[in-house]
Amino acid sequence: MGQGVIAIYLLEYNLTLISNEIELMKLNMSSTTPDISSIPVQPTINSFTSRIVSDDGNDSMNEALDATNGNTDKTPIIDANDRECDNADLEECEESNEKKRQKTSAVWLEFKEVTLSDGSKKGECVHCKKKLAINTSKSTTQFKRHLTTCVKRKIFQNQQQMINFQPVNTCGDVQILPALTDGKFDMVKMREAAAHWILMHEHPFSIIEEEGFNMMQKRGMPEWEKVSRNTIKKDCMQVYEAEKKKLKALLKTVSKISLTTDLWKSSNQKIEYMVLTAHFVDSNWRLQKRVISFVHIPPPRRGVEIADCIFKCLKEWGIENKVFTLSVDNASSNDVAIRILKDTFSRNRMLLCGGKLFHVRCCAHILNLMVQDGLSEIKNVIGDVHESVSFINQNEARLNSFSDIVQQLQLPDRKLILDCKTRWNSTFEMLSIAIKFKEVFSRLKERESHYECCPSHEDWEKVEKVCEILEVFNSATKIISGSDYPTSNLFLNEVYRVKVLLDKRMNDENEFVQAMVRKMKSKFDKYWGECNLLMSIAAILDPRCKMRVIEFCFPRMYPDREAKENIAKVRDALYEIYDEYAREYQFGNEHSAETQVHDNGISGMNIEASSSGWFEFANYVKSVETAQPQQSDLDVYLAEGCFICEGDSTKFHALEWWKASTLKYRILSKMARDILAIPITTVASEATFSAGGRVIDTYRASLSPDTVQALLCGGDWCRNLHGVKKKNKRRNQLRLHSKFPKVRISNVFYTVLAALKLPTRKGRTHVAEIVPSSMAQCRIYGLKHLSNSVVSVFLRIQSFLAIAPHRFRCYFF
Repeated sequence: MGQGVIAIYLLEYNLTLISNEIELMKLNMSSTTPDISSIPVQPTINSFTSRIVSDDGNDSMNEALDATNGNTDKTPIIDANDRECDNADLEECEESNEKKRQKTSAVWLEFKEVTLSDGSKKGECVHCKKKLAINTSKSTTQFKRHLTTCVKRKIFQNQQQMINFQPVNTCGDVQILPALTDGKFDMVKMREAAAHWILMHEHPFSIIEEEGFNMMQKRGMPEWEKVSRNTIKKDCMQVYEAEKKKLKALLKTVSKISLTTDLWKSSNQKIEYMVLTAHFVDSNWRLQKRVISFVHIPPPRRGVEIADCIFKCLKEWGIENKVFTLSVDNASSNDVAIRILKDTFSRNRMLLCGGKLFHVRCCAHILNLMVQDGLSEIKNVIGDVHESVSFINQNEARLNSFSDIVQQLQLPDRKLILDCKTRWNSTFEMLSIAIKFKEVFSRLKERESHYECCPSHEDWEKVEKVCEILEVFNSATKIISGSDYPTSNLFLNEVYRVKVLLDKRMNDENEFVQAMVRKMKSKFDKYWGECNLLMSIAAILDPRCKMRVIEFCFPRMYPDREAKENIAKVRDALYEIYDEYAREYQFGNEHSAETQVHDNGISGMNIEASSSGWFEFANYVKSVETAQPQQSDLDVYLAEGCFICEGDSTKFHALEWWKASTLKYRILSKMARDILAIPITTVASEATFSAGGRVIDTYRASLSPDTVQALLCGGDWCRNLHGVKKKNKRRNQLRLHSKFPKVRISNVFYTVLAALKLPTRKGRTHVAEIVPSSMAQCRIYGLKHLSNSVVSVFLRIQSFLAIAPHRFRCYFF
């Protein structure tokens, strides 16, 4: 029915068109021009209805009404004037139809048609406003020729920033939307960004040639061009050189620089490297560290060669006159290098406080030596724990059995750690975690006949007492090992805790504890038996401590007479360093800035300074103001009370406090800035060795030393530039909750499942999910290596149901 209606309306529409054509032909043949209002107009189809609209707004319905009323005579009366008007209207109608024809050429986007005063029409360029003639043939060749030479158009195109959406690329059934570009793709910038990416994340150069990487880039940026490993290597070297220039410019603005250095041997290249790290505070009072050298040091690596290599690096960077301190470990070759460098620097300039602060021994290394000596007393117990963890990790069946016992005892812990024998803190973590599973180890011995290294009950008691002692050392190591915040002001309190602990444990009731502490105390007295000036002065410059810290710690660390002597010694050294800073900065720009403004004002008036009255007054002000005040910055600082930190004291930043107090303590703030920047460990340099192990892997062992230095130094600079921090990865951890026993399900086992009213289906079970009451989610992937006995499996399910019967589910595949 609907199709018939549509056909009828279409037929009416075609008939109307034919009748219009006939009427127009009659008009052309007739000498008498009819009224235009009586000419039918082309109908429009709207909602399947056809209406013929006339010029006066009346439609065909009015004509039908006139016909019904008997008014059929529609012959109009037309005079000559009406004919002339109608002819003119027809001509205008034809001209308007001709004007309305759409211009299809693209040149009209940058040209517009204008009418001149004489009535002629021309095309005007929208850029330079030049007018070109429009041909009678309407061709646009002259417009195109002008656009190719229009200067203002080229300038506009260079300045214009357009945002283009590239067409959607289709790969199979997946539509991939490309990246949003700015209309001008710069491959050079993209290569520079790729070089930053490789340096920051320690990727090999060959990653830029991988098919997947180029496919990803090509889909996001169709203009991306493939880059070879040699090209990206050159780009990385250019980034390294550019960032090196920036760092040199930054170091020129720094007054004092503290250094850390260490040696490292690459296991893949079989050569030794030396790393040098600079620590300083920038103009915004932020603590900064930069790896400035990672060079190959050939044998023999004696103290002389180490000193020469360090001084050569300092000379290259132009900071040989800015070195404040040098932090090293306790190797004998480093002692020789320190002595040579100290003599060299003393010849060119005076070191602060006579060089008493120049040599900084790594405190973390000293703690490591103390703990290693102490742990040697229970090395047999530590060896048994180490072998026990290794025994469990040797195959999956043992780890599964161990996990079963952990589940039965409902222990919340889910990991074991295997220690690194050269890192005592990893040994502490291994012992502190293993002691939580001491019952599990004893039960595992009953199941495993080959398990012969299980620690006894007495051994676990020794481990417990050792962990109580090592906890203090571990917390101290964590505090002083930071490199993003000052540590020199924090260590005195930690040394005090260690000293008090050792003195207390010297009279312990257990002989093995006494022997262990005796060895640790002898190492403590060797390195910290004498007063350490650096950690004492740095602690005083912490506004929370001031002189109160040595008044509190020294009497508890030393005998009464020695404590008083050390307090006086620290006070004298503190004032000696301050006097040197006062002589250096007393006539600095900070104090003469105000007078410089006035001098500039005088010179602006074209008056000779020596002939003005202001000159005499300025000299008088300088002589009075530069005189030493009755109280120095240090006197005022020590006379005031300690800063009481509200809230968590660990979130206090000493550098921020000194930054806010620069106007009050002009000289002392500079002294505090340099001393608080001194690192008391070489952890920052050792962290570079970890990155070196990742860069110089087995596949990149042929890298030249120069390339290695560019990769490690450039990577450190790029990470600081973009605020990227490397995350420490924990290794040697055995997570028990991801390793559980497996067994096959026999036909008899389905009977057990049916008795437990669990859903069954023929097949082999692989997954059973359990959430025990300990809040730790555990997954059991089948039960493969356990006994196939139905009784043992039934007992396992009973134990699991006892833990959380409402959360037990079996899935069959």
